[in-house]
Amino acid sequence: MAASSSLTLSQAIVGRAISSHGSNPTPSDRLSLPAGFTLPSFSGLKSSTPSSSHSTRLSGSRQIRLSSRSRSAIKAAAVETLDKTTETSLVEKSVNTIRFLAIDAVEKANSGHPGLPMGCAPMGHILYDEIMRYNPKNPYWFNRDRFVLSAGHGCMLQYALLHLAGYDSVKEEDLKAFRQWGSRTPGHPENFETPGVEVTTGPLGQGIANAVGLALAEKHLAARFNKPDSEIVDHYTYAILGDGCQMEGIANEACSLAGHWGLGKLIAFYDDNHISIDGDTEIAFTESVETRFEGLGWHIIWVKNGNTGYDEIRAAIKEAKAVKDKPTLIKVTTTIGYGSPNKANSYSVHGSALGAKEVDATRKNLAWPYEPFHVPEEVKKHWSRHVPEGAALEAEWNAKFAEYEKKYKEEAAELKSIIKGELPAGWEKALPTYTPESPADATRNLSQQCLNALAKVLPGFLGGSADLASSNMTLLKMFGDFQKNTPEERNVRFGVREHGMGAICNGICLHSPGLIPYCATFFVFTDYMRAAIRISALSESGVIYVMTHDSIGLGEDGPTHQPIEHLASFRAMPNILMLRPADGNETAGAYKVAVLNRKRPSILALSRQKLPNLPGSSIEGVEKGGYILTDNSSGNKPDVILIGTGSELEIAAKAADELRKEGKAVRVVSFVSWELFDEQSDAYKESVLPAAVTARVSIEAGSTFGWEKIVGSKGKAIGIDRFGASAPAGKIYKEFGITAEAVIVAAKALC
Repeated sequence: MAASSSLTLSQAIVGRAISSHGSNPTPSDRLSLPAGFTLPSFSGLKSSTPSSSHSTRLSGSRQIRLSSRSRSAIKAAAVETLDKTTETSLVEKSVNTIRFLAIDAVEKANSGHPGLPMGCAPMGHILYDEIMRYNPKNPYWFNRDRFVLSAGHGCMLQYALLHLAGYDSVKEEDLKAFRQWGSRTPGHPENFETPGVEVTTGPLGQGIANAVGLALAEKHLAARFNKPDSEIVDHYTYAILGDGCQMEGIANEACSLAGHWGLGKLIAFYDDNHISIDGDTEIAFTESVETRFEGLGWHIIWVKNGNTGYDEIRAAIKEAKAVKDKPTLIKVTTTIGYGSPNKANSYSVHGSALGAKEVDATRKNLAWPYEPFHVPEEVKKHWSRHVPEGAALEAEWNAKFAEYEKKYKEEAAELKSIIKGELPAGWEKALPTYTPESPADATRNLSQQCLNALAKVLPGFLGGSADLASSNMTLLKMFGDFQKNTPEERNVRFGVREHGMGAICNGICLHSPGLIPYCATFFVFTDYMRAAIRISALSESGVIYVMTHDSIGLGEDGPTHQPIEHLASFRAMPNILMLRPADGNETAGAYKVAVLNRKRPSILALSRQKLPNLPGSSIEGVEKGGYILTDNSSGNKPDVILIGTGSELEIAAKAADELRKEGKAVRVVSFVSWELFDEQSDAYKESVLPAAVTARVSIEAGSTFGWEKIVGSKGKAIGIDRFGASAPAGKIYKEFGITAEAVIVAAKALC
């Protein structure tokens, strides 16, 4: 763990020595190398001369002119290489252990993707066994290196590595239960199921974008908390992505930002195996990935032999870590299904079990005489050191942090709160409150007041917008922009990259419990980032989605920008809070709920148009999801219940005033969040929406889909079940019947 091969240095010395020879060697400058001695070449590095071979073989009669210093270095390298023979044999056995754990698990499940683990086992081994710093017995140690398998279908690679490294989450029985009910080894990596898995991956491209978020978090925290005499935040983010990830647009969005931000501690391995589900990538993917990433501002290295070129992989990682101002893409050319005599380098090994016959053939081909799931004793012994080494690494860091805490009490307290996810006492008191006398305002503007209030009291609060900060109103006024040279700042400029933005925020959120990221765009453009929002919900990533321009109320921009089905669609999504506040107090309440829900993302749908601050609105009411705004009934027996959300709550309140003038007992209910209301006790729900009162009218400037659940079969849902239109907001509301008059008519028909 965390060790770099000394062969890497030897390669560099040998490479320099060979390149420095002259045309007229003298006898004193000559050194004869043993017959058959192999010199590792630099063919895998960007700076090397292109070559189809991966080693240079020199005969005993070939002579090279060298300085005395270089002669000594080469002699040392020769001895070192010979000494490495046993180690190389052990590495190969370890790599094959990884391959066969994957093969056996997929075979037993008769389901899965063996090809990637078989091809990527060498880079996986080197990362987990030699490079990465982690503690298997504490998967959540703060200063660990992070690993993301963006090509999540190959998850048996990660499970095998976690098993060998000694993580309690992946025992042998877990490998045997791969893809089974209740297993800790599901069909794609899930951070909420398997400690040691950082983020949930599977939908291609999401993982590399998450990795960008993890690396952003490291750079941000390092800039804020490291001191000249104490580098307390210092870890890398590693990722493996495949051709499928490269094809997805989200990967380009996120990697563009990574290059712009100069995330030097992000190292991504591109598994260049030229195979996707439909066959060879030549049918649809022929671009130069290296050229594209070079244009994105990444450092590029090419390892040409990812199957057995262990030293090339080591040298590439060493080179990548030496580049501090750019992320690095290491293109590793591999053979998918390496070792399978009949299925390697074909799509048939990508997504299905090899089959018993081919498993036997692969065992013979790789000289693997062991029974399924067997880990050879020497491999087990070799990997067993990671448990004590990991504990020592964490203990060393803890001691370092204790010294840091003595010198920098305030910074240490802030960092500790971010690490532990502890909110400062009384933080919610910073949220603004409003009265009916407060001036009317758009909830997007009220949102900005809340964002800025929270930034003053929450040390892990940061975020930004997809090139709409001045319209979403999301700028934190007391901070500058997070940029390559100002990473300590908290305004993140995502550009027009909604999908990448959402996934990056997932990575930030899952880096440390006390990091609370928010991101923003127009509500309709959640269509561009829905996959990332779904992963937020699935992976228990409490991102706050600030979505403005939430209805036809945005007016003249027309139907392309007016959300209709969006509220209903997110209410249908599990483990997410859909909040649509109506005024200042409800906006503050929505933020309180969002901050408290660290394992559940929140979407705040906010208005462009001004709304009044309503009598009866409250922060506490929002926490219940739905609550009584006004009521002139008694005995929990109103004649009719009017239900509204967001900008239409005002309309419901106006309709109630008119109905009351006619002697009706009317209850107005604010229904900010269906999800929160569903979580309340039956008694509370009955106190707000008594079952005996079937005269119910809802009004919302969106799809009526789902409202029957609230208003019942005898109630009336007023909404919009068609696309919007381009016109001033008032005109659209009137034409679509989103009016107090429509509510009154519906109410009278019911009572």
